[in-house]
Amino acid sequence: MKRSTRSLVLGLLIGMLIGVVGLVGTAQTKTTITFWHTYSAAENKELVEVLIPEFEAANPGIEVKPVQFPYDEFHRKLITSMAGGVAPDLARMDIIWVPEFADMGALAPLDQNFADFQAYAKNTFAGPLSTCYWNGFYYGLPLDTNTRVLYWNKEMFNAAGIQGPPSTWAEFKADAEALTKDTNGDGEIDQWGFAMGGTYPWATLPWLWSGGGMITDPKVSEASGYLDSPKSIAALQFIVDLYKAGAIAPTVFGGGIGTYDGLAQNKYAMLLSGPWIFPIMKGMYPDLELHPALLPAGPGGSISVVGGEDVVIFQQSDHKEAAWKFVQFMLSEEVQLAMAKVGQVPVLKSVIGTEYMKTHQYYPIYLEQLQTAKARTSHPAWQEIRAALIDAVESAMRGGKTPKQALTEAAKKIDQLLK
Repeated sequence: MKRSTRSLVLGLLIGMLIGVVGLVGTAQTKTTITFWHTYSAAENKELVEVLIPEFEAANPGIEVKPVQFPYDEFHRKLITSMAGGVAPDLARMDIIWVPEFADMGALAPLDQNFADFQAYAKNTFAGPLSTCYWNGFYYGLPLDTNTRVLYWNKEMFNAAGIQGPPSTWAEFKADAEALTKDTNGDGEIDQWGFAMGGTYPWATLPWLWSGGGMITDPKVSEASGYLDSPKSIAALQFIVDLYKAGAIAPTVFGGGIGTYDGLAQNKYAMLLSGPWIFPIMKGMYPDLELHPALLPAGPGGSISVVGGEDVVIFQQSDHKEAAWKFVQFMLSEEVQLAMAKVGQVPVLKSVIGTEYMKTHQYYPIYLEQLQTAKARTSHPAWQEIRAALIDAVESAMRGGKTPKQALTEAAKKIDQLLK
C-alpha cells in the first residue's frame, strides 16, 4: 500500500475514532433527573407525551425520568426513599407537606441556591407561594393551585324570590335561613340553605379568615391571642348560629345525601367547592348548570383557602442545576396554560389576562378568588394543629362548649405544638 493511501486510511480511522469518542463523551455527559408526582392520567399524558419531550428538545443535555404515584402512597414513598438515600431529584408534592420535609432537612432552599428564584416567586399568587416558606427560607415554588368558591342553586334562589348570590355575610345569613324549609309540611326540614362537607379546616378556615380571624401570629409562633381573638370567636359564632338555626345541612357531621347530590337535587341551596366540581358534575348530572360566585365578604373580606401542589428539589440530588431548569420550564406561561387545559389551575399572575383564561368556563372566578386566598398554617405540626381546630369547631357546633371556650383551649394546644 502506498504511503499516501496508508495516510488517507489512517486519517479516516482517526477521524472515526474521534467521532466515536465524541459520541461516548456526549452520552456520558447527559444528565438524568427523576421527577416524582401524583398527576392524574390526563395530566400525566400531557406531561409525558408533550411537555417533557419539549423540555428535552430544548435542553439536549438533560433527560427527565417521570415517575407517577397514587396520592395515598406518595408521602410514605418519599419518606422511605429518603431513608434509603434514593430520593428523587425533584417532586410535585402536596403544599401541606413542604414544611414537614423542609424541617427534616430533605429539601434544598431554592432562594439560597438559585439567583433568579425571586423572579419566579414574584409572579406567583401570594397564597400558594406562602406554602413554600419555612423557617426563613423558600423550599419550593407553587406548581398548581386551587381554592374554593361559593356555588348557589339558581332554581332555588329564583323560587324564593332572591336575585343573585349573596355578596356579604349579612346576605348569606338571610339567604341561608330563607332557603331552609320544610317543603313536605311534616314538621321536618328537608331543604337547607347551606351544606358543609365537614368541620375540617379546609371547610371552616374560609369563614375564620373572612371574619377577620387568624390561627396564629404572622410568624407562626403562637396561637393565643389570635385563634381566640374576638374576631375569630365571632367568626365561629356565625357558623354556630347558622347551625343552631337549622340552616346548615346534616352533611357537616356526615348525615344526609352528599353535597353535590344535594345541590343537583334542590336540597342544598349553597355550598363551597373547588374547580373539580365541574368535571364531576358533568359526569353525574350532565344537564345541570353550575353557578359559581366569590365567597361572601365578612368583616375580614372575601378570603378562601389555598390548595394545590408545590415543586421541590431534594437536598440529596446531585443534579440541582438541571432540576432547576426543569422547574423553570414547568413555571413558564406556556406550560402553565398547557396544564390548565387538562385541569390544573395555574399559579402565575401573568396568565389572568390571557384569552384562554378570560374565556374559560370557570377558571376566571377561581383566579379572582385566589388573589386574596390564604394557605393553611405552614408548619411541620400541621396535622396536629388540624386536629385541634376540628375539635374546637365540633365542640362549639354541637354545643359542648362556647366558641370562646373551644378556641381558647385549641389555642393553648397549638401554642405547645408551635414550640
